[in-house]
Amino acid sequence: MTTAQSYPVDDAYHVMALYHFAPLADRDAVREALLDLCIARQVKGTILLAEEGVNGTIAGALPDLHHVLEHIRDWQGFAETEAKYSIAKDAPFLRMKVRLKREIVSMGVEGVDAAHDKGEYLAPDEWNAALADPDTVVIDTRNSYEVAIGSFDGAVDPDTTSFREFPAWFDDFSAKLRAQGEEAPKRIAMFCTGGIRCEKATAYVRAQGFDDVVHLKGGILKYLEHVPTAESKFSGECFVFDERVSVGPGLKPGDYTLCRACRMPLAPEELNHQDYVEGEQCPHCADVRSEAQKQRYRERQKQIALAAERGEAHLAVSE
Repeated sequence: MTTAQSYPVDDAYHVMALYHFAPLADRDAVREALLDLCIARQVKGTILLAEEGVNGTIAGALPDLHHVLEHIRDWQGFAETEAKYSIAKDAPFLRMKVRLKREIVSMGVEGVDAAHDKGEYLAPDEWNAALADPDTVVIDTRNSYEVAIGSFDGAVDPDTTSFREFPAWFDDFSAKLRAQGEEAPKRIAMFCTGGIRCEKATAYVRAQGFDDVVHLKGGILKYLEHVPTAESKFSGECFVFDERVSVGPGLKPGDYTLCRACRMPLAPEELNHQDYVEGEQCPHCADVRSEAQKQRYRERQKQIALAAERGEAHLAVSE
């Protein structure tokens, strides 16, 4: 039997991202058992539970992550839950949270059933053909700050600040497609970071009367993991919602840093900008944060620095 440990002993941290759309009953009991297991296995991160399914990113020793995944696969309807793995140099999470939510990814539209109405999957090795197909319109379902640091060449950017804006954007976009008549693309292909947003988006798009709708299985992360760099059509880096901030080909950690004030990803050159103060502000938020807010950020950064001097990780880092 594998002995549970906090993290791997090879100076790296294994990260597992998972999600699955399926009806989930008795969520209170499910949450308690899952949280107890993660704590016992010293796994850390966040898992969301909702009536529509499960979504989460966790880190720990690889055998312990596998144990958690098999536990989830034992739930009725969750046997096909897939997971994506990567490596982080530093601990991406400092505590474990299992939360009950209305949605595992917030769209804010009632009746969207991704478990039963989603579009077809396209495997990573099929994706380049979709990008090159003139009869396919490719849509990035992520937020604008994610798109800004990397995306697939030629993809449509909805320029949204949250996934909840996607339905309204698509309603406008679909009207333009319909106005093109026979000249409109025949297929709609969508993608996101790990697959969950685009999967739910396909269910919404199909509900609007579009039948030929596909999405990238496993999202950008699976594509970067499996498609050789020489064949990749992804430009830039992929934003991730943990301490790695971004990843590149092979899911190797990227070059971006996170602003602790506004949570925007910062390129290396932005760290030299006159408006960048570590933990307090960056060029994106220096002019929109109040002095009271900046003072709170300064105090938080001071506590993070003091914790680092003691050889400890401050919880504010992972929030």
